[in-house]
Amino acid sequence: MNISIITVGKLKEKYLKLGIEEYTKRLSSYSKIEIIEVPDEKAPEILSDAEMLQVKKKEGERILAKVPADAHVIALAIEGKQKSSEELADTIDKLGTYGKSKVTFIIGGSLGLSDEVLRRADDKLSFSKMTFPHQLMRLILVEQVYRAFRIMRGEPYHK
Repeated sequence: MNISIITVGKLKEKYLKLGIEEYTKRLSSYSKIEIIEVPDEKAPEILSDAEMLQVKKKEGERILAKVPADAHVIALAIEGKQKSSEELADTIDKLGTYGKSKVTFIIGGSLGLSDEVLRRADDKLSFSKMTFPHQLMRLILVEQVYRAFRIMRGEPYHK
């Protein structure tokens, strides 16, 4: 299986980089994993609704340009379905079983994802009703994908 994570913006915090490197290294024995960064749109701190839509649209165009046509797309969105680790493992396992060997997760920027990206998504996944920094979500997502592969293989994992 090929897992891609498309994310907006550069990762700056060293502690997050180290965590992501650790989990991508662990994941490499189960799956090919690639993290693709697209530039975030520079914008002032306070935006009108129209300006927010414009920023999300531009970031969305950059994201969609990186999505393979044959990928099963899972967008991280607060309005998405919440799943347990076991349910995520089951989802990934079923995708592989039914010939979807390319799975692309999408993490939006600080304003979220554009409507165009959400329409392209085959599934929407929410980790919580809470808001997390998109940079931190990379680490959380990579850890959960690693955990999913451990669960699928019947290997021990911490509950």
